[in-house]
Amino acid sequence: MTRRNLLLILATTTALSALALSAAWARDVPKVATGFVANILCSETFVSGQQPDRIFRETTAAMPGASLIAWAMDYHVDRSRKETTVTLLGLSRSHAVYREGLGCHLDHGTAVADIAVPPADAKSSPALLPEVAGPSVVTPANPQLADALDRAFAEPEQRPIRATKAIVVLKNGHVIAERYAGGYGIDTPILGFSATKSVISALTGILVRKGALTLDQPAPIAAWQGADDPRRAITVDHLLRHTAGLALGSSLQASLGSAFEPVNRMKFMVSDMAKYAESIALETQPGSAWNYNDGNTIILSHLIRNAVGGEASDLLRFAQAELFGPLGMRNVTIEFDASGNAEGSSQMLATARDWARFGQLYLNDGVAGGKRILPEGWVKYSAAPTPNAWVGMGAGFWTNLGDSFGANYRVAHGWPRDAFFAKGTIGQYVIIIPSEKLVIVRLGRSPNGPPEADGVFRLVTDVVAAAGNKKAKLARGN
Repeated sequence: MTRRNLLLILATTTALSALALSAAWARDVPKVATGFVANILCSETFVSGQQPDRIFRETTAAMPGASLIAWAMDYHVDRSRKETTVTLLGLSRSHAVYREGLGCHLDHGTAVADIAVPPADAKSSPALLPEVAGPSVVTPANPQLADALDRAFAEPEQRPIRATKAIVVLKNGHVIAERYAGGYGIDTPILGFSATKSVISALTGILVRKGALTLDQPAPIAAWQGADDPRRAITVDHLLRHTAGLALGSSLQASLGSAFEPVNRMKFMVSDMAKYAESIALETQPGSAWNYNDGNTIILSHLIRNAVGGEASDLLRFAQAELFGPLGMRNVTIEFDASGNAEGSSQMLATARDWARFGQLYLNDGVAGGKRILPEGWVKYSAAPTPNAWVGMGAGFWTNLGDSFGANYRVAHGWPRDAFFAKGTIGQYVIIIPSEKLVIVRLGRSPNGPPEADGVFRLVTDVVAAAGNKKAKLARGN
């Protein structure tokens, strides 16, 4: 296949998007594609300990349209230098580098911020949240739960595959069922993709509790402080709810076609993501329209960094002291871009149990071991629906509350109305169901696209049927 033919394939695959966007963005597609794959290969090889060929195969299979160009990609993993390189014929080359305690970042040939990693003993302080389980995998005693896990890990007869990696079910703060795919286990950190956004929302909440940030006041971004700059109206609430109005495009659909979006230039082609996002002009008046994109959370990550001292290492210490440590989340890696901005839109890795501990904090109304971590009312605020968010989204979490299409669709397919959840593309979920006292974590490498491609709808209904609160079921008329 010649380079000319590959360009024709790319143009055909994204023709509709290209009509609406400039040719400059079209030239970015190969770089976005190789950058996406290089970063994941690096993170999951050197942080998660997985095999590169499996990572590459499952990741490209899960991304709509990527299979059309996967054959043309070549990747190299240098285990001695802890680097990955991905190329797409002669069109693009992306390079990712691992740093101990910091995960991976894309190397764009610019200076890289020096980040001091907090010492290991910072993670050894006693947790406020009680232990959720012992040192062994918890086999469900309930046969119905065992059947639920069987179904969740089973692959459908026809593609696409689900590639489920881990499931953990907490009831009243204790693991009652869990299972892992081959090569994964209790101590395996797993990339949460956009579930990371909910962690950034929690860190924002902690700063609101401390008085360092305010929800309804203009976000303190230096680039927006000009007297005539309409971005001065953007608040922290707008960023959390994806109503800031910046012209970054959408991050809602992870696919080859979405490579045209400016937000993906931010993620895979620049060294300073926050500076790029904060330089973008408004597309709509702040608060007037909903548009889910990663730039909102990158800006929030920058606000957090500035509020806790201004350095990347300050953000790490803050997150450990105020959130991960109290919850007993011992195996967490937050990744940064080359300039030291936390990639809070998608790049946090944690074990399935750690993701479950995070969910338990929200089930406990923001309290761990009697200590308030999140502000009073923050959990309710997080789950409160955002107007015009048709997928059903609150502030940093997806939600079944309200009358959105997404919320109603999930409820019609068996989810409780009060459920809200952190969600990452291609199959990551931390689902909190207050009425059932349940937290359900499902992590995998499943495709975007057809409903139930990841099996999570059936998983939720199965778990609620097997382990739910009988009184809550009666209240719903079940």
